[in-house]
Amino acid sequence: MQPSSTGASVATSDALAQPTLRPADRHRTAGTRADGLLLTDDRHRPGQRSFRRANLALFAAGIATFVLLYSTQGLLPVLSDDLGLTPGQASWTASTATLGLALGLLPASALSDRYGRTAVMTASTLAAAALALALPFAPDLTTLVVLRALQGAALAGLPATAMAYLAEEVHPSALASAMGLYVAGNSIGGMGGRLLSGWVAAGLGWRWGLAASAALALLAVLAFRLLIPAAKHFTPAPVDARALARTVGRHLRNPLLLRLYALGMLFMAVFGAVYNTIGYRLIAAPFHLPESVAASIFVVYLVGTATSAAAGRLAGRLGRRGALYVAIGTTALGLLLSLADSLPFALLGLVLITAGFFAGHATASSAVGRTATEGRAQASALYLIAYYLGNSLGGTIGADAYHATGWPGAATIGLAAMALAAGVTLYATHRAHAGARTGALRAAR
Repeated sequence: MQPSSTGASVATSDALAQPTLRPADRHRTAGTRADGLLLTDDRHRPGQRSFRRANLALFAAGIATFVLLYSTQGLLPVLSDDLGLTPGQASWTASTATLGLALGLLPASALSDRYGRTAVMTASTLAAAALALALPFAPDLTTLVVLRALQGAALAGLPATAMAYLAEEVHPSALASAMGLYVAGNSIGGMGGRLLSGWVAAGLGWRWGLAASAALALLAVLAFRLLIPAAKHFTPAPVDARALARTVGRHLRNPLLLRLYALGMLFMAVFGAVYNTIGYRLIAAPFHLPESVAASIFVVYLVGTATSAAAGRLAGRLGRRGALYVAIGTTALGLLLSLADSLPFALLGLVLITAGFFAGHATASSAVGRTATEGRAQASALYLIAYYLGNSLGGTIGADAYHATGWPGAATIGLAAMALAAGVTLYATHRAHAGARTGALRAAR
């Protein structure tokens, strides 16, 4: 077991109270105290064992979280058949989990400020895994939906805290790549949860599918706890509701953060609309795929894993807005291709939608960590609230649109969201150019 985050923070503070005279080695960046003595920046960097452990731990935590969060999405058609549900009704088992997570993010971020990042992440994933063990015994839709909402709220501690942990413990030069790997773990977990539950459910029923997801998540939680390095740059703070409200208010008055929150919501609305309905489309005309084969479609998540890891490099080459334009265009092209009644075109469309979504999410989420100079946990929590609200709204509206008009309805919801995302990014580009022109005029004077 690793020491608690709070204990690690106190120990680090005590160590810094004494002069540090050794020079910085090649992995550390020297800083200067007020008295002229050197201090070293011991945040994790590429090449260090602690950096690899932190990445692997957050990768495993992402797997556990998203195996559980999306465990019902891969078996929505099976739930509809077994319980006599419409796509919209069945989608509530997915949407309420993300809604519960969204509502739990700010309280979880406040608790992480008080009790430590690793402590909250561990408690969060363990509680969600325990609830997962109860899901297979749900007697009806109402019970299943309530348990899923509670599970989503329990899961909130990890995504509310993980980005803050990385921002505090990883050197800024490696933050984008570390964030990309964390998001890649999310994609592996999302894929694994959907594939595992879908495959098992196709043969044994949805209850066994949920039980298999719970077992996989428990293994990932154990790996996380064994690997996560103790936090060295966390300073505990009391839970202060007024201070929390002030911090949230400052973030909500920051125009850049608001644009990033809007982008997270819009990208996730597309994702919810598409993945809540893709299984229904593949087993219906004109494709008529078996349910086990339709469940295998979530292997497309591997595209998201690669895209997330590459998003930092893309942003480095094109800038943040350039990367967002690429992500929006890729997602929109995928939605248009998916309209064809051709299985190869539909699958290619899904690949592009997934790649665009993960590129957009990785770019926007890493920008939140860099933009917020204080209250990072709350800034990350607000981003994720918008993100998961987008999932809940997009998933539910997309499923209803699919039930009413078929796949074109769900695709139209996605295209509308990408049109709005393009508008937000174009506005940001206009503001940046206007600011540059104003600065040039002032310099000329």
